[in-house]
Amino acid sequence: MIDPTASAAEHLVVRLRRYIDQHKLTPGMKLPAERQLAAELGVSRSSLREALQQLASSGLLISRRGGGTWLRQQLAPWAEQRIVAPVRQLLQDDPDYRYDILEARHAIEASTAWYAAQRATEADKERLRLAFDATLKLTERDDPDLAAQADVRFHLAIAEASHNLVLLQTMRGFFELLQSSVLQSRQRMYSQPTIFARLTEQHQRLLDAILAGEAETARRTVMEHLGFVHATLKSLHEDEARQARSTRLPGDDSL
Repeated sequence: MIDPTASAAEHLVVRLRRYIDQHKLTPGMKLPAERQLAAELGVSRSSLREALQQLASSGLLISRRGGGTWLRQQLAPWAEQRIVAPVRQLLQDDPDYRYDILEARHAIEASTAWYAAQRATEADKERLRLAFDATLKLTERDDPDLAAQADVRFHLAIAEASHNLVLLQTMRGFFELLQSSVLQSRQRMYSQPTIFARLTEQHQRLLDAILAGEAETARRTVMEHLGFVHATLKSLHEDEARQARSTRLPGDDSL
């Protein structure tokens, strides 16, 4: 129940939590745009911003400038302090450290795929199937943003099926760090049909190997998949940098 003595902002915070539960939003998923959410809840955008800020301060949400509001992956305190915080500072100082994170994913996800193939329960396997199905269904919605989120949830479902808490928390930390630094490129990656088809085929092979309990095949498949993702993202980043440099060229009047 909502406390009748609570402030309007506190009432809205409770309603937002209920909205998240009712719509089955999970960590890594994005809330509707501010205008749409305010209309759905029947509140002003200023009131909504205040409530969203309270939830962000509590650690439930995270906002990205120009990228909307997301449900935050809940990290264990040790993971935040020892893994995420130091690397976040490195990324702020030099964005190219994102490639170090992508390289580290090779080692981490080779392990999560290996253990998931050996340890996944029937419940884990059902979650994996649902996560993979979500990556397929989102193609019909033509939303690269949501498709990228579905990809993250699929990989985290594999980490959960490994039943290794350290690996899972490390994976969550990596995806939180990469969320802002590669989000735009991931959206571009998922908007290109040929790349999307390759990713879907790789995900299918990875899912099949885990469901079949083929640990070595799962490990090899995820390494091939991440190699493709790494190379594709790097190419997209280089294209973005090249385009940015081209906008700084002097105009004809300065020649």
